[in-house]
Amino acid sequence: MCGIVGSIGRGEGTVDVLMDGLRSLEYRGYDSAGIALGPETTVLRKSGELDALSEVVDATEPTGTYGIGHTRWSTHGPPTDRNAHPHTDESGRVAVVHNGIIENYAALKAELEETGVTFTSDTDTEVVPHLIAQRLDAGVDPETAFHDTVDRLEGSYAIAAIVEGRETIYAARQGSPLVVGVGDGTTYLASDVPAFVDHTRDVVFLEDGQRVVATPDGYTVLDSDRQLVDMAVETVSYTAEATGKSGYDHYMLKEIHEQPTALRQCFSGRADALDGTITLEEVDEIPQPDAVQFVACGTSYHAALYGAAILREMGIPAEAYLASEYALSPPPVSLGTLVVGITQSGETADTLAALRDAKSRGVSTLALTNTVNSTAARECDHAVYIRAGPEIGVAATKTFSSQLVGCNLLAEELVDGPRDLRPLIESLRDLPDDVQSILDSSRAGELVEEYADSDAYFFIGRGTNVAVALEGALKCKEISYEHAEGFPAGELKHGPLALVTPETPVFAVVTGDDERARKTLGNIKEVQARGAPVIAVTDGVSDAAEIADETLMIPETSERAAPVLANVQLQLFSYHLADALGRPIDKPRNLAKSVTVE
Repeated sequence: MCGIVGSIGRGEGTVDVLMDGLRSLEYRGYDSAGIALGPETTVLRKSGELDALSEVVDATEPTGTYGIGHTRWSTHGPPTDRNAHPHTDESGRVAVVHNGIIENYAALKAELEETGVTFTSDTDTEVVPHLIAQRLDAGVDPETAFHDTVDRLEGSYAIAAIVEGRETIYAARQGSPLVVGVGDGTTYLASDVPAFVDHTRDVVFLEDGQRVVATPDGYTVLDSDRQLVDMAVETVSYTAEATGKSGYDHYMLKEIHEQPTALRQCFSGRADALDGTITLEEVDEIPQPDAVQFVACGTSYHAALYGAAILREMGIPAEAYLASEYALSPPPVSLGTLVVGITQSGETADTLAALRDAKSRGVSTLALTNTVNSTAARECDHAVYIRAGPEIGVAATKTFSSQLVGCNLLAEELVDGPRDLRPLIESLRDLPDDVQSILDSSRAGELVEEYADSDAYFFIGRGTNVAVALEGALKCKEISYEHAEGFPAGELKHGPLALVTPETPVFAVVTGDDERARKTLGNIKEVQARGAPVIAVTDGVSDAAEIADETLMIPETSERAAPVLANVQLQLFSYHLADALGRPIDKPRNLAKSVTVE
């Protein structure tokens, strides 16, 4: 949440670089935005989406040879002009942008106010430029003033600052992502690579505690003791085109349609259909764990529920925990426990806190993530990448599907003993084509015409389909703003059935024809008896299509692959519903893509 961008060495093109970078980072926050330019510090900022700032920039035509920018997801103070970043000291010579939460800001603010400093915003960030200015007034140089200030901060932050008259950008990272882009004569700073991938794919991934000093001549990285650090420059694999809309109306729709490619990438080179083996080189040395604890948030938590369910079916005790609860009320572990953090970004604050707690108690940790060299990948003992490619839409789509496939691969690698995996491998291998067939033929858009004015939407399933029901409800509520809930189908009669009316369509995920499917058919009849219309998401193996009011069909496949396909139908329904209601699909209110604060 919140996006930071910076550029130095670009010269007269700096303003365009900053604005383009902010546009690429708007998925991280869009409450307000601003830029600061040097060498004569000029600050422009505006509440609202980036277009509001663009109007200010076009009207004022600011100039500068280097600068920093910010797009905000509010934590301290409402999204107003005065709370927008960058923030400055009283003289306007220091400008700062910040992502994260400064936990000791109240004490720092009180200290500054006692010296006569007047604050003009409600943010925690504003203490930073005032502290830097205080050190400058004490006679220290700007770099030392920046280091001295960062040394006093507690919490999570990525910070970038400029000081009038000093052609330098100072930056620091602690608990919030910050990367350096190494261009031809230009150094870029950003919360995420898409901000500068148009200009360079050469990247330095900073670690917690590190600081950066960037000038037109290049950059240096220092540790918290202000000692130089030699950092490797890596080349990211994706291009600027991968982070664009490619002609789609929304990133979310594009990323739904990218799922066949994402699934191929996740599966490629990790299974052999001929000899029926699955190999994840990243974890092939891990012994079978005594128990597995998944920790995750949001969509990733639903993937964790799925992963835990399939491991239990394979005989491994496994549970999924909300990461925000795990760190505060950690469950017991043994030395044979493996804690798996599922996180698309690898920077989710709650998930990192849970993984760190687990590691502090001496157990092995593993990150299942989409982001190479993310904090989770670096800090865990092991990392498995789902290879979904960049995902810009706030509502996760292709990463969830890839997480489900990643859970299957991980489970088979963790569990010892001979098994014939050829049927599973074949179904996973066929997923890209099966997903494509859904994308080509789905009736989800047609159903929206009938159900767009409903009072609420309910989603039910059993077994691994519970995760899909919960994810279907989450997608619906976060982009359509309509009330939606997901339940294990058997729990309907223990309370939620009181909410069911003829104006509350129920999406029932029914795959296969085992006992769980047959019991779900009974739940369908329960809600129909209360007048609710039922849309069955089904493969046609059971009688669900015959008894439901409407159907969204998926190809017949294995029990473990079917949830991936059912999920695609629910994604499409939520997308078309939100589109019909005129919602800002890629920028749902109050939400951000990567939640880097607890």
